[in-house]
Amino acid sequence: MIEFFFDCSSPWTYLAFHNIQPLAREFDEEISWRPILVGGVFNAVNPSVYARRDNPVPAKVAYDKKDMADWARLAGLTILMRPKVFPVNSVKAMRGCLWLGKDMLPFARTVFQIYWGEDQDISQDAVLSEVCQRCGIDAKAFFDGIAQQAIKDQLKANTDEVMARGGFGSPTIFLDKTDMYFGNDRLPLIREALKRRK
Repeated sequence: MIEFFFDCSSPWTYLAFHNIQPLAREFDEEISWRPILVGGVFNAVNPSVYARRDNPVPAKVAYDKKDMADWARLAGLTILMRPKVFPVNSVKAMRGCLWLGKDMLPFARTVFQIYWGEDQDISQDAVLSEVCQRCGIDAKAFFDGIAQQAIKDQLKANTDEVMARGGFGSPTIFLDKTDMYFGNDRLPLIREALKRRK
C-alpha cells in the first residue's frame, strides 16, 4: 500500500500525483489517497516555509523556476510557477476530494489543472463548479457534501495524522506505514524500495 497525503495547492504535489500513478501500476500497488491541508501543516510544524516566502533568495527563485519547468516538461504537464492567487485557500477543494472518496481522482486532477495550468482560483465556488461540470459531478450535491461536519473533521484528522507520523509538507508518501518520502523528486527512491520488495 502506498499512502499519498496531498494538497492540490502545491505544484510539486501536482507532479507527484501525476508521476506516482504509473509507478504504482507498474508494481501493482494500490494508492490510498489522503487529502490534507498543507497550510495547517506549515502553521503547526513547518513555519520556515513562510519565512522563505517573505525573504526569497533570488538565485534560488531563478533556479526553482527552471527546475519546475524541467519537471513539468518531463511529465508533459503545464505548470505555472506562480498563479495570480498564491498561496491559495484549498480547503473546499480538499474537502471535495474527501467527499468523493474512491472517485476523487478525476476531480483532483482537474483541480490541479485548473489552478496550476489555467490560473483559476480554486478557492472560488464558481471555479469549483466548473471543476464539477468538467467531471460530471452535480455541483449542488458537491457543495452540500463538503459542508458536512464529518468531511471537515476527516480533513483535519488526515492533516493531524500526517504530522503525527513525521510529515511536514505535501506530498508526503508512505510505504508500509512507516517508510516516509517527501516530494516528487523522491519517486526514484520509492521505485527502488518497491523493487527491493519483489
